[in-house]
Amino acid sequence: MPTLQLLAPILSFLKCETPEAWINEAKKPENLPNILRDHLACELKAAQTAMHLIRKYAVDKASSKVLVEWLKPYEDFLYRKKGDLHSLTHKNNLSKVILPKNNSPYSHDLIDKMVLLIKEELHHFYQVLKIMINRNIPFNVVTAGRYAKGMMKHVTTYEPNALIDKMIIAAYIEARSCERFAKLAPHLDNDLNKFYVSLLRSEARHYQDYLALATQIAGKDISDRIDHIGKVEAQLILTKDTDFKFHSGSPFN
Repeated sequence: MPTLQLLAPILSFLKCETPEAWINEAKKPENLPNILRDHLACELKAAQTAMHLIRKYAVDKASSKVLVEWLKPYEDFLYRKKGDLHSLTHKNNLSKVILPKNNSPYSHDLIDKMVLLIKEELHHFYQVLKIMINRNIPFNVVTAGRYAKGMMKHVTTYEPNALIDKMIIAAYIEARSCERFAKLAPHLDNDLNKFYVSLLRSEARHYQDYLALATQIAGKDISDRIDHIGKVEAQLILTKDTDFKFHSGSPFN
């Protein structure tokens, strides 16, 4: 079965599976609006993370400005309540070439993979927003949970190790998203089930791209660092969490 084949390396990569307590909470119909609101915010955050990495480490100033303008309509909608679905319809086309900094130590592969990732995450943002509108689910600003922040506390303070750590963390977030889409999909109505299953392939590739880039930049074996951050991620997933979100830990009841 394609889905099982897709998930096998992800389940091997993650240090734990999502607790049943989270699934039981997430599948309650009354929690669907919160799941979708948080999912919407997560898609933009994923795009912002990729954009931050290439703006900070890889692209020239002109390209940096282009990237900022690319995300602006989505950030305006999410944070400033400006715009609507129609205003985002034609905003996911990057018409200008993104160029690396002069003498950048990072390959164009970093830029290419992150630009593709941004494009896909913004498309997912649009898809989730359309679902919410069709179901009359209003969007309210969602506060950040402890999940990503809990891992970012472990980022090394010097380069290039800081960049490597950020990429490993991003890989775990993408892999966890993929695992949760698969866990949640069977408990949703037919349309949402198909949508969440459709996201699995891109999320699976995103985690692999981040790991490949981290290894490429390190130029050495980083399995110990991947293992350490994986244990931190698992701890955040398995421990009790008072704030129910898409990437939250086991619900505290």
